[in-house]
Amino acid sequence: MSITFIASSKLPTPFGVFTMHGFEDSSNGKEHVALSMGDIANGEPVLARAHSECLTGDALFSMRCDCGYQLEEALRAVAEAGRGVVLYLRQEGRGIGLLNKIRAYNLQDQGADTVEANEQLGFGADMRDYSMCRPMLDHLGIHAIRLMTNNPRKVKALSEAGVDVVERVSLQVGRNPHNDGYLNTKASKLGHYLPQSAAGIVTHQDDDIPGSSDDTEK
Repeated sequence: MSITFIASSKLPTPFGVFTMHGFEDSSNGKEHVALSMGDIANGEPVLARAHSECLTGDALFSMRCDCGYQLEEALRAVAEAGRGVVLYLRQEGRGIGLLNKIRAYNLQDQGADTVEANEQLGFGADMRDYSMCRPMLDHLGIHAIRLMTNNPRKVKALSEAGVDVVERVSLQVGRNPHNDGYLNTKASKLGHYLPQSAAGIVTHQDDDIPGSSDDTEK
């Protein structure tokens, strides 16, 4: 994969001032962004999130998912820690694109869950690719991360892409009546580590990721 650094700038946010780094993937023209804060190249593991674009949740305040809540909490956590990075990856709708995501939402409105909707459209449950993360982190001088995620498949994918994930940090925020079924499906069908809900989904336990921290607030 050919990831090229393009430019960086300051980005003031409600959580603090980040440095925004822009990257381009020459293989498909996609543009990815990293938001960093503090001394991230000192050799110590860095608090990090690999966040896939979600226009509806991140920008339009949708309550159908937990994406916007997770992005906000990740930025807040980095600011509170004083150092960290959020990789913002342009792979909308778990990799199927915005318009197909809207088609999937239509199927969900008719009763399909988030996995069934993708499959009815001819896609896999999760079509995302994390191979761009290693070159982005390399450019930033980051050699090991403490990954904010509830998704064990993301940990595995990043590790297989050459990223040293030394800890998984839980990021459980944003459950509401509109996304409760969606989160239950992510737990039951996609293996996400999520707390028990009204539907009786049992929290998974990590047994293969060093230092996993489900009991944190992040």
